[in-house]
Amino acid sequence: MRNALARVSPGTPLRDGIDRVVRAKAGALLVLSDEPDVLSICSGGFLVDAPYSPQRLSELAKMDGAIIISSEGGRIARANVHLVPDPTVPTSETGTRHRTAERVARSLDVPVVSASEEMGVINVYAGGEKRQLQEVGHLLERANQALQTLERYKTKLDDGINNLTAVEVEDVATLRDVVAVVQRGEMVHRVADEIETMIIELGIDARLLRLQLDELYDEIDDELDLVVADYLPANRSAEQAMSDMSKLSDDDVLNLRVTAEVLGRAGDNDDLTQEVAPKGLRFLRRVKRLDSNVADAVANHFGGLAKMQRATLDDLMSVEGVDEAMARSVRDTLTRITESTILDQY
Repeated sequence: MRNALARVSPGTPLRDGIDRVVRAKAGALLVLSDEPDVLSICSGGFLVDAPYSPQRLSELAKMDGAIIISSEGGRIARANVHLVPDPTVPTSETGTRHRTAERVARSLDVPVVSASEEMGVINVYAGGEKRQLQEVGHLLERANQALQTLERYKTKLDDGINNLTAVEVEDVATLRDVVAVVQRGEMVHRVADEIETMIIELGIDARLLRLQLDELYDEIDDELDLVVADYLPANRSAEQAMSDMSKLSDDDVLNLRVTAEVLGRAGDNDDLTQEVAPKGLRFLRRVKRLDSNVADAVANHFGGLAKMQRATLDDLMSVEGVDEAMARSVRDTLTRITESTILDQY
């Protein structure tokens, strides 16, 4: 769907042509692919094979049939064709043009655009989804509201991470502290993902939105992956856990027990008070020039952040790949994090 929205976003030649069709109060059915499986369901019409231009599209849309645009968007392949998709493919649409568009998109997995003749509504069908294109002003207003929501969630996420760091330093972290961070992180992901789709749909009108999103969302993924990796059992990866989180409904994400189960910490709500010990990967990532494989080796060697904090230079140097300079850097970094966290807290 995002690829399809990018092709019809404001500022693109295809969107210019579609807007011309809508302003002329004409309907259109555009298939954005000329692959053999698309051509096999085409009946009638005529071969155009001409370079694409918005003017050509608006003229060809005066005819009733569908228009086939090349996959790369540079040519108009056919015009005024009758599409014969698989009639058994389910569709929720009622109008003939929209029903055909949805069936073609679902059966052939190609992007299809339909523009309503009377209502001037533009629908995009792709990836089994349907999205109605909105006016730029309305979409910008929604995107700005979503950015404000993202900012609030980001603030809560930062508070949760700071709290988690504080209890980790004192070695009193509980499963509830970890779950709170993962929950807030997933909600930030979802809001940011929705804004990302709006930015793609807005095209050239989304430059400022892109800058704001990048500033708010910078490095959140890496931080959350490290939080999850710090507490996962050995048989699960952070990528798999975050993928499972993304499949949950909003209500399940906010359910402490469900999130704990995704982290491999199954149990009822009473278990959320149990103390858990981090591996220390998140702290090690702040050590300059420390390779991720060496960081994993250090974390596995000590088996927990508390033991790592008490380690001497000789203890650190006993890990393969850690020399004296790196050992000193690891110890200094852990000390600095501990001191700054305690100062911030008190």
